[in-house]
Parts: sequence; structure tokens; C-alpha cells
Amino acid sequence: MTQIPGVTAGELQGKPTSASRTTLSHIMTANDTNLLGTVHGGVIMKLVDDAAGAVAGRHSGGPAVTASMDEMAFLAPVRVGDLVHVKAQCNWTGRSSMEIGVRVLAERWNESTPATQVGSAYLVFTGVDSEGKPRTVPPVIPETDQDKRRYQEAQIRRTHRLARRRAIMALREERAAQGYDD
Repeated sequence: MTQIPGVTAGELQGKPTSASRTTLSHIMTANDTNLLGTVHGGVIMKLVDDAAGAVAGRHSGGPAVTASMDEMAFLAPVRVGDLVHVKAQCNWTGRSSMEIGVRVLAERWNESTPATQVGSAYLVFTGVDSEGKPRTVPPVIPETDQDKRRYQEAQIRRTHRLARRRAIMALREERAAQGYDD
């Protein structure tokens, strides 16, 4: 694993949550629709990944790649003519990984009604160097009580991800030992 250029191990300065928080806004058009006439979930997921990637790159100070997407929840349909706002921030950091939390809001482009939440997701990004190898990322510094809650919840999600991975690997090893070839 490589370090951030010019920074030695142990002296990596943390960054506050607000330093990399971002919002991506996009008006949905007919090109974004699915067969039901609403915006395709994949279009929303792309916007989510784009916004989260911007946050991960800003926070880590360099390239970062999507490692996983957790809990993508679609809460309400998005329609043609909706102005979609994708708000993302770094919730938690490990050595080379970052959890980015994303909220998706939508409002009619020509109305003054408040935006409503239509989706949310958690993505894990890994900071990488020029060779694509994991590199150390700065710690995130939660600033508000809400940021601190998100940090704690991200730690719970990480614990669950790791436990799930261990359980699946143990099951695969057990099945392999029993002679199953799947």
C-alpha cells in the first residue's frame, strides 16, 4: 500500500466532512426513462456513483475507485422533468477505504415546492495510486452531531460487511471440503 505523496505514515492530516461534501444536480429527460415511463434506476445509480466518486477523490486527494455499493434504496419514482439533486459526503474512513453516504432528492423543475428524498445509498471507495494499488487516505473528521452519527453507523455497516464476507467464505470452504464444485 502506498502513502499520499509527500506525507509519511503517521502524519496524515484528517479532513473535516465538509471539505469534500458535494451536490450533483441533473434534470431528467425522456432519454433517462425506463419502459414504465419513469427514470431508470440505473440512471439514478450512475448519478449516485458519480457524486460519490467526486467526494472520494476530493477526500482522498487523488484517484479512488468504487469497491462496493450497499443499501441502494429507491424510495419514490423519479419522473421526466424532475430536477434531481444527489448529495454525497464521506461518512467514514479506514486505511485505504472510505464510506460515502448519498441522498437523492427530486423536485419538479418548474415548481417551487421543496425537494423530496427519493433514494439513498452507501458506497465504499478505495483510494488508489497511479498503478491502481490501494493507498492511504486521510481520516475523516466528523463535524456535527449528525456527522458523528453517520460515522458510527458506517462503522456498524463495515462490521456487517466484513462478517458477511467471512461467513460466505467459510461456507464456500465447507462446501469445497464436502466435494461440491460450485
